[in-house]
Amino acid sequence: MTGKSEPNADVFDKRSLLANLTHKPGVYRMSDRRGRVIYVGKARDLKRRVSSYFQGRALDAKTLALVNQVAAVDVTVTRTEAEALMLEYNLIKEHKPRFNIVLRDDKSYPYIAVSTDHPFPRLSFYRGARRKGQKLYGPYPSAGSVRETLNQLQKLFLVRQCQDSYFANRTRPCLQYQLKRCTAPCVGLVSESDYGRDVEHALMFLSGQGSAVTDSLAERMERASQRLDFEQAGQYRDQLSRLKRIDAQQVVSTGAGDVDVIGYAREGGVHCITVLFVRGGRMLGSRNHFPRVGLDMDIPETLRGFLLQYYQGREMPHEIIAASAVNDQAVLEAMYSEQAGRKVAIRGARARWLELAATNAAQGAALRARSNATLGQQLDALADVLNLAERPSRLECFDVSHTGGDLTVAACVVFGSEGPLKADYRRFNIQGLEPGDDYAAMHQALSRRYTRLAKGEGVLPDVLLIDGGRGQLGRALEVLNELQVEGVSVVGVAKGEGRKPGREQLFIGADATRAKLPANSPALHLIQQIRDEAHRFAISGHRQRRKKRQGTSPLEAIPGLGPKRRRELLRQFGGLQALSRAGVDDLCRVKGISKRLAMSIYERFHSDA
Repeated sequence: MTGKSEPNADVFDKRSLLANLTHKPGVYRMSDRRGRVIYVGKARDLKRRVSSYFQGRALDAKTLALVNQVAAVDVTVTRTEAEALMLEYNLIKEHKPRFNIVLRDDKSYPYIAVSTDHPFPRLSFYRGARRKGQKLYGPYPSAGSVRETLNQLQKLFLVRQCQDSYFANRTRPCLQYQLKRCTAPCVGLVSESDYGRDVEHALMFLSGQGSAVTDSLAERMERASQRLDFEQAGQYRDQLSRLKRIDAQQVVSTGAGDVDVIGYAREGGVHCITVLFVRGGRMLGSRNHFPRVGLDMDIPETLRGFLLQYYQGREMPHEIIAASAVNDQAVLEAMYSEQAGRKVAIRGARARWLELAATNAAQGAALRARSNATLGQQLDALADVLNLAERPSRLECFDVSHTGGDLTVAACVVFGSEGPLKADYRRFNIQGLEPGDDYAAMHQALSRRYTRLAKGEGVLPDVLLIDGGRGQLGRALEVLNELQVEGVSVVGVAKGEGRKPGREQLFIGADATRAKLPANSPALHLIQQIRDEAHRFAISGHRQRRKKRQGTSPLEAIPGLGPKRRRELLRQFGGLQALSRAGVDDLCRVKGISKRLAMSIYERFHSDA
């Protein structure tokens, strides 16, 4: 059931809203005068929770700012708190309200995958949704930690990591066998049962059963010695030695099961939540998260907002150890247990792990706070240079890259109050222009970018930086005027004498006011950083286009010449070079090549002659 009050710039009838609210659980959405959702909340009792905002009691500054902007409140009644919690997550993900805790790190985590549908399973790096025929171990905090673990497993258990297609086509052992990192099952140098035992040991190791692996290896070493197979016994001895050495390097080597340890710290307005990954009693690493926290919330509520969003669509551990009590802990546990199909507990024990997570969180918060302070100073300095009324919160910069006018790519990078917003970066493949016409290329890129933004399909920047002088600045202003985009400060950044950093000239606004900032200016440092990032992003895009074209055969552009005919042509002539020298009659002798198609192929190679 959903109740809704329409946004009204003049009238917001709080009394009517509160009088008609129910005492059932549900979710409430607060909107401003423009109809934008600015806060989403869950309530066990909707009437009591929503009423608390409007009954005149003392509110903190941020909550008061929220209430003053509310022009409408919508409520959705649910049957249970767990349903309300799930709905809250979905609405926060959809609307990203400015006063909610919003977790921006939405990257998928890497895993180690085991191919269970192959007689000789392989271990590999994997990122993505679960697939049939594989078993996943993890998640790991980074790709580097996965590769390090795979390297250890290959040395310890000699399990293959090659692709199935490579495995199927081997006729002799590869280099990994020579390096004693694989037993060469591809050419039958190990039986399926022995190889399966090695895989079993590797998976036991990943599951935290290192002691069982040690016992098994010791037993096999003893049996090999009794058979007088001292070479095999020596291999088992070396495996045991390496395994014990790796065990000794683990920071956490007690306990079992899969655990996430959640640490929290706050410094200078920066909230840092560290997730420490413990799998099978071994610490795999950690990752810091910096959620946007819109209101002044206590630690239990901050952790609730983080946990609600973090585990949606992710692999659930058996246990979550939190730095503090968590609001709605029982409801979260029930929701996670249903999601995982097994019991998931949220606890606050194991002080050693929590201390390590808290230390990481404090370090992450301190580093981010110092970084934000520096960026804030740079933004304030830029506001002074451009005579802006307030600190800019969004900056965009454009650059163009090509080689001799060929394969032109324009790039747009975006910076916010916390640094680069890489999810908002865009590239534009420039088409239909004279080679080397940078002005036209910039005009096309800006038109494509700001036509969408003018339609409301994104957010306009406060400051637009253009890599170039008066000419490029003029093109940018021309595009903005055509699209009737206002309120954007436009700056052309021209390279200085000798193209040396610190000598840049700025051309500001419609009158192209010239400015040259001191080399130690914080505003100039920020402009250089954004300009260099745009340059890097444009060049990498151009290189990708160039690499793609270099990897494309000229035969692919010929209509009617499919993959089979292309392969036959290359087979008959022995390669592209000989094919390019062939005449029409020679081409016609190839099966499937008509006279008309032969002419097209000939003209493709001789059209410039």
